[in-house]
Amino acid sequence: MPLSAFPNNSFLSFFFSIFLFPPNKDSPGWDSGRTNGFVNGYHDNRTNGGFGGRGPPRNDRGGRGAYRGNRGGGSFNQDAAYNSFGGRSDRSKSAFFNDRGAGSRGRWVSLRSVIMRRRGGFAGGGSSRWAEESRDDDWSKPTAPNERLEHELFSGSNTGINFEKYDDIPVEATGSSCPPHIESFHDVDMGEIIMGNINLSRYTRPTPVQKYAIPIIKSKRDLMACAQTGSGKTAAFLLPVLSQIYTEGPGDALQAENGRYGRRKQYPISLVLAPTRELALQIYDEARKFAYRSRVRPCVVYGGADIGQQIRDLERGCHLLVATPGRLVDMMERGKIGLDYCHYLVVDEADRMLDMGFEPQIRRIVEQDTMPPKGIRRTMMFSATFPKEIQILARDFLEDYIFLAVGRVGSTSENITQKVVWVEETDKRSFLLDLLNATGKDSLTLVFVETKKGADALEDFLYREGYACTSIHGDRSQRDREEALHQFRSGRCPILVATAVAARGLDISNVKHVINFDLPSDIEEYVHRIGRTGRVGNLGLATSFFNDKNSNITKDLLDILVEAKQEVPSWLESLAYEHQHKSNNRGRSKRFSGGFGARDYRQTSGSGSFSNNRSGRSAGGHGGNRGFGGGKQTIPTAFCAVFLNCYENYGRM
Repeated sequence: MPLSAFPNNSFLSFFFSIFLFPPNKDSPGWDSGRTNGFVNGYHDNRTNGGFGGRGPPRNDRGGRGAYRGNRGGGSFNQDAAYNSFGGRSDRSKSAFFNDRGAGSRGRWVSLRSVIMRRRGGFAGGGSSRWAEESRDDDWSKPTAPNERLEHELFSGSNTGINFEKYDDIPVEATGSSCPPHIESFHDVDMGEIIMGNINLSRYTRPTPVQKYAIPIIKSKRDLMACAQTGSGKTAAFLLPVLSQIYTEGPGDALQAENGRYGRRKQYPISLVLAPTRELALQIYDEARKFAYRSRVRPCVVYGGADIGQQIRDLERGCHLLVATPGRLVDMMERGKIGLDYCHYLVVDEADRMLDMGFEPQIRRIVEQDTMPPKGIRRTMMFSATFPKEIQILARDFLEDYIFLAVGRVGSTSENITQKVVWVEETDKRSFLLDLLNATGKDSLTLVFVETKKGADALEDFLYREGYACTSIHGDRSQRDREEALHQFRSGRCPILVATAVAARGLDISNVKHVINFDLPSDIEEYVHRIGRTGRVGNLGLATSFFNDKNSNITKDLLDILVEAKQEVPSWLESLAYEHQHKSNNRGRSKRFSGGFGARDYRQTSGSGSFSNNRSGRSAGGHGGNRGFGGGKQTIPTAFCAVFLNCYENYGRM
């Protein structure tokens, strides 16, 4: 290579950058041309500065790197360079991967040691120094704290004001030899690392699903759990799974043969499948919390993002992988991920997986590759609902599992006040403005529409009316979607207009109001939409605009309101009665058919009945026709008077 190829024609600078400041020990290898640390500052002028290797895509537009001669730009981010999980905006793709959490700067080393490193590579000879050191370490012991990372991970934790009511939620566990549930996190040994992170998360005691799921998973039993949205399902599987990994260590996963040029293929110990990018990122963020001060490195892969960046992140090490099915299959076919040593499989939002047509990919991942078979691996399935198809899938994936039903299966939370109001299609926008004025511009409000075009149009309308708002739907790029969610969470844009892509799994704890501008055609979608408020004990409000276009869900919507002991408008009861008579030949509604989703189907002995308990109906308050109070009222002011009274009481809590 001619001398002029180096920045500023400085051979001395190049010599010092390579031989006196070698890359971090966990660099993927010298051969790739994309190594971390100081080498990147000169070797690849597209990277973000002398420190930190390749940064997130948004930093690629930066001005100058940390060293002269690096024209690629981007600024030096100490969080991203010096800890194992990086900054939040970096999506935790650390530049100097350090399994101890506190990064190491470049060191003065002897020429001999550099030559030895170059002969073997930083991860050469079939195993990396990172892997060798990981095998020698005690994974159950916490590593050194990192104050900056700790603040980033745990500053947003929140507990709802109505958390006490969770103690009254009924729980049913069926299956052979069910382990006893716990009442406190201290009732089960989860190790020093997990208990420390639970305290940092300010979790005072487990939610109902956690009380039962944690000891079941710790007992190494398969689990199929059905709990209402926002009940703490993510922590229910992450806590015991990570606890087991800390106790047992990496096992044979780090000894896998990877070829002479380093650790190119990763063998995660645990795999979490999620249906959407947003849910995958949320689970990943939770995994970062509970992996803090540990040697476990979480990673996330999902479609719609730069696959090259995700591959580079994987090559730095991966013990717990969160993935969407399509992108995971792609990574497996590229030879970047092997499931030979995956001992913990979690399928989250399983019903949504099937709704989105992911069953072939899921079966490809679980049954047609190198993943250990059921009985050897532990498998957990979580969702808010479990129709017949999901429970049949459980027969194939789970062995001698325990079925866990928390609260009324597939129902909505009583922490959510549900209001259904008749609004003609032409009146929806003016009615929405009245609601937003009553709520206040600073309260986080999620508005659901049915189409992408409708989302953009409504966002433009609200913007013209002076509201700070943003939107999220399938046609927006991944970067735009993440930015929209960030603006919504931070309160900069307290109104988010969304299609169904954002309805499932979004964990935004302080959403005050969910508005169904367009009601969905499927009642399950309604359940998951309104589940974005009233999460983990917080109180929430859900308002739905109903008109003649929504007659197909009249009966199911009525049943939902009755189940959750909500006020039922008399006009809705009348419509449901009429609809029931018109559809007698079609049998029972989809939601309450087949006996599945209400109990463990193994105990039904072929029974197809579902006990639809309609007790607890709220009496009073719905006289009149198609309104909240007496008389036929369709004008927004009639509804807003009731709404304001409700919201004032809600705001005092």
